[in-house]
Amino acid sequence: MKQETGLGRWYQRYIGKWIPMYGLLPLIGCCLFNSIIYTGTQIALKSAYHYDLTSEWDRKIPFVREWVLIYVLSFAFWALSYIVIAREGKKKWYRFAAADMMSRLICMVFFVFLPTTNVRPEVVGDGFTAWLIRLIYALDAPTNLFPSIHCLVSWFCFIGVRRSRKLPLWYKAFTCIFALMICASTQFTKQHYLVDIPGGILIAELCWFISNHTKCYQIIRHFFEGIGKRIFGVSYYDE
Repeated sequence: MKQETGLGRWYQRYIGKWIPMYGLLPLIGCCLFNSIIYTGTQIALKSAYHYDLTSEWDRKIPFVREWVLIYVLSFAFWALSYIVIAREGKKKWYRFAAADMMSRLICMVFFVFLPTTNVRPEVVGDGFTAWLIRLIYALDAPTNLFPSIHCLVSWFCFIGVRRSRKLPLWYKAFTCIFALMICASTQFTKQHYLVDIPGGILIAELCWFISNHTKCYQIIRHFFEGIGKRIFGVSYYDE
């Protein structure tokens, strides 16, 4: 195996200062793993019976289409947060990536054995937010609601920074507040039930606890470093 590759040198020169080399492949892996499980179960269970867990409390929450802006901004928030967490250090990052992937396996169990759905409200009126929420409804089927991956990933963003010694307090506070706002947006846009919020948060906390108290993260580390050494070179993965 080469000590360095041309791609490795290029990456370190132009991208490495933003995303550590050890962080890139797990970032891509987390994204792909999430998409495979979320979309894959939707396709596989398209004809299955789906349970509507809407409660009286859910019906009391108003539909406020402007909250779709927070809901959509979550994607940029996740990307930025995961990059920030990757910069916290190699060991913490691999533990985080392991917890992230573990959480999707748990979500998959719920998606398969407890398929869920809801009845979305009619979107009336014109304007940007009306158009945007119609687009979200068209692109994302009302399935795989419990637990909420939107809430789960948003809370992971806070988990990854809340004990950081590198980041300022204001950034940690912002991450927590924005994660909770995203949770609220899932309710006001009628994308999820109330129970989906604690479901997502508890799974995130459970997986983070397991990853921090076991060596399961080593599986993720060995897998991605094995690929990374072949692509970028061995020297970039030395301790």
